[in-house]
Amino acid sequence: MATQHTHQEHLSFVVFITAAAAIGGFLFGYDSSVINGAVVGIQRHFQVGPVETGVVVAVALLGSAVGAWVGGGLADRWGRTRSMQVAALLFAVSSIGQMLPFAIWDLALWRVVAGFAIGMASVLGPAYIAEVAPPAYRGRLGSFQQLAIVLGIAVSQLVNYVIARLAGGEVNNQLWLLQAWQWMLGACAIPALLYLTFALVIPESPRYLIMAGKPRRAREVLAEVEGEDVDLDARIAEIQHVVRTQRVPGLRDLRGPALGLLPIVWTGIVLSAFQQLVGINVIFYYSSVLWQSVGINQSDSLLISFSSSIINIIGTFIAISLVDRIGRRPLLLIGSAGMALSLATAAWAFSAPRVSRGGAVTLPDPQGPIALVAANLFVLFFALSWGVVVWVLLGEMFPNRIRAAALGVAAAAQWLANWAITVSFPALAAWNLPLTYGAYALFAALSFVFVLRRIRETKGRKLEDMG
Repeated sequence: MATQHTHQEHLSFVVFITAAAAIGGFLFGYDSSVINGAVVGIQRHFQVGPVETGVVVAVALLGSAVGAWVGGGLADRWGRTRSMQVAALLFAVSSIGQMLPFAIWDLALWRVVAGFAIGMASVLGPAYIAEVAPPAYRGRLGSFQQLAIVLGIAVSQLVNYVIARLAGGEVNNQLWLLQAWQWMLGACAIPALLYLTFALVIPESPRYLIMAGKPRRAREVLAEVEGEDVDLDARIAEIQHVVRTQRVPGLRDLRGPALGLLPIVWTGIVLSAFQQLVGINVIFYYSSVLWQSVGINQSDSLLISFSSSIINIIGTFIAISLVDRIGRRPLLLIGSAGMALSLATAAWAFSAPRVSRGGAVTLPDPQGPIALVAANLFVLFFALSWGVVVWVLLGEMFPNRIRAAALGVAAAAQWLANWAITVSFPALAAWNLPLTYGAYALFAALSFVFVLRRIRETKGRKLEDMG
């Protein structure tokens, strides 16, 4: 009984520190989706068109790509937790800047700073969680990153809806001296400060501590996360051997014969890109605009966006329950097939809009309900597969010697793909919405082939055995 109680205490501690690290994912989801409710307000306030809107929404993703690119190196120089603290401070400051912009370019600049912080957090969370989680629970604990992302999305949608209702249903209405959309962006500072608080109290990764020449502290952390019944001397020796024989990773360590990079690095890059090329963030960045474009009013469109976020959370819990049972590859294959079918259905549904004499656009029956169901099925299949599994794989698929650097490059590729989809959607949707969704369906089908050919199962393997 005492042994079981001790095991539960260790597991509870691991759950706490991994959940704290995953708050960076919450910021990622919150910042990604909060712009959804503010888009119309920004367009009207600054009187900009779809191209400028796409740039302002997507420019944060370029900052995220840079933050992810350098995040791995910073994590190896400063440590995982210190880097989290820096990311949290940057995000808090940028949230206030986004709340009080004096011009459209000023808003874009603060979104770049916020994106840089989120890019850092997107690397730090999976790396830290993978390094503190026991192998038997690593898949489920690694899923915390995506769970935090979808919770951030849902909370931001709910906050947006509440703020819009308080302002009378219009995001350009005044609310306590500012317009409603400004309060939406400023509210991001609250989770940023929460992230900073937890980053100040969680322990440093044992692998980083050994890299930094602190084996005694590393042993203490390992005892806290894996338990006294584990052979701590053997675990320390195992990690020390890896650290002694392999220097601190840099981008030069990723070089290989496959177009200048190691094949495993290319696998991570393509895996990351596919997660975004299926168009998932179009739903969370632009869904309120999308539903308004087919006849749904502003307030109701925000409520529909929130319902999609709830479906996202349900799918994420499904993935968490299955990722360590059936493995990573089966979940990815199920998700790719489901996304391809639902996106193709949505493309068909969006091909039948009706325009009234007054210029209002609606979708007729049965295309209207089918479009709504297909979009939410797409979110569900993404959440129970690619949303969770990609972050788990990126935290564990690379060899120890290149993990931080390779994760940074792969995450940067994800942000760049996200940027490409986000910046292009307003113009593409205005040109041909059905064809745009058809392209996302094609990428989902190609992701199925990629998983079959390139992804190896990592379930139950030690990080030291990777590569």
